[in-house]
Amino acid sequence: MKIFVSGGSGFVGGAAIEALSAKHDIIAMSRSENSDAKIIAKGGIPIRCDLGNVTQEHIKGCDAVIHAAAYVKEWGRWETYEEINVQGTHFILAAAKDAGVKRFIHIGTESALFLGQDLIDVDEQYPIAPYSEYPYSSTKAKAEQSVMAANEDGFLALSLRPRMVWGKGDETILKTVTNMAKSGKFVWIDEGKYITSTTHIDNLVHAITLSLTKGEAGEAYFIVDDDTISIREFLTQYLASHNIDLGEKSLPSWMVRGIANSVEPIWRFSAIKSPPPITKFTAYIMSTHCILVGDKARKALGYKPIISRANGFAKLG
Repeated sequence: MKIFVSGGSGFVGGAAIEALSAKHDIIAMSRSENSDAKIIAKGGIPIRCDLGNVTQEHIKGCDAVIHAAAYVKEWGRWETYEEINVQGTHFILAAAKDAGVKRFIHIGTESALFLGQDLIDVDEQYPIAPYSEYPYSSTKAKAEQSVMAANEDGFLALSLRPRMVWGKGDETILKTVTNMAKSGKFVWIDEGKYITSTTHIDNLVHAITLSLTKGEAGEAYFIVDDDTISIREFLTQYLASHNIDLGEKSLPSWMVRGIANSVEPIWRFSAIKSPPPITKFTAYIMSTHCILVGDKARKALGYKPIISRANGFAKLG
């Protein structure tokens, strides 16, 4: 099978290339020589384009597209989230269709459901939130809507929704929390008591592999590790694998949310490029429960986690 990957120099896309390149021909979107090197190191062939100019010529001859590119930073202009997550998904969907691709795998997120509320025992029937006040949530929801609407004339598109993707190569959760800890800015919210699902990168890649031949058109699937864990226990073990102590300092959620609600509008009004002390998205998503039901992926994809959280932590040590 010949597969086109967007976001191939990133965490998820790179892991997918590394796993799939042994059996498949992988070409990947690349915007720079640095990205070229990362893609080649994983076993893929870089092709120079980005989400703003990708065409059928870049994707021609491919059987499937894995769309892992997204703007995932906690801070940025709304326009940037829209340009990359929404418009970029429109462009790559159109290019894939024009190229005759038969299967499109979108890497979504549970954040597409997030309005600031607890998500407890939630399955895929729960509504997504394209009008969320959080730019990442809103734009990933809109992107998934486009994916679901694209199914027609033999073009099968589906969405995989992991939660808190972690493991070797992570430059999002691990990097952000490490920087906060080293600068003395990290605090627990309500002692880190909130319960969450998580997704080890190996489990997500396993689900991607299954989705190359399984899964139904226009469907979304939560991809999660076997069990849930408190945010405190998860981050403590995750950061300990990199010799980072997160300490004991904690603030109540009402205070953290209040600070975020106060400072973020000032930052946005002033067009400050650096993130505020804490964003509203971070304040709320770290002070809510997120427990996802993964039964649908097990039934439709034959998905079952291939690595436990304990073994995932052990691999990092």
